[in-house]
Amino acid sequence: MNDINISHLTKDYGHNRGVFDVSIQVDKGECFGFLGPNGAGKTTTIRHLMGFSKPQEGSCEICGLECFTNSATIKNKVGYLPGEVELPENMKGDAFLKMMFEMRHLQDDSYLNMLIEKFDFNPKQSIKRMSLGVKRRLAVVNAFMHDPDILILDEPTSGLDPVMQQTFINYVLEEKQRGKMIFLSSHIFSEVDATCDRIAIIKDGRIASIFVSEELKNQRD
Repeated sequence: MNDINISHLTKDYGHNRGVFDVSIQVDKGECFGFLGPNGAGKTTTIRHLMGFSKPQEGSCEICGLECFTNSATIKNKVGYLPGEVELPENMKGDAFLKMMFEMRHLQDDSYLNMLIEKFDFNPKQSIKRMSLGVKRRLAVVNAFMHDPDILILDEPTSGLDPVMQQTFINYVLEEKQRGKMIFLSSHIFSEVDATCDRIAIIKDGRIASIFVSEELKNQRD
């Protein structure tokens, strides 16, 4: 069974906006790249995977569960990093992480502490005073603190400086080695090329092609 199964997904917002007949299957242990320009339909597809929106046609499933009707269960299974981060600005970073830790009913904070160290995040800061890049690092730590088996990443390095972008790419590669399934959307080819086993290109809401990353690298060589 595919960990992610998108079958003929269609959501038409009119004026040629939305996604149309999108089909993607991703297996456990695979890092799948979803590449396309801004506005191509990447975030719309991911919002359907997370159960935020109901397909007009087709279906989205994660681990055999239909995404819209099982959105709460899926959110517990998945580490989701949205393209646009919204955080409560009246809290400090450590208070927010403590709240999320308790909401997830976690007991062991060793993975959380590892993420804080890896992404050089100071949790004592007020969220309101954080720069965009620091807020992004907080969102990264929050998304993955429960050590989920599936990572869904929407433009994950947006707002990160070059050093932290490389740190994030290294983290993705490490998680792939641990057997996690990763769905990574980006408009930056080098980002998906560095991490992904297969890549789908989406344009104007439609899949233009799906190819194995290694084959493209061999052609370039």
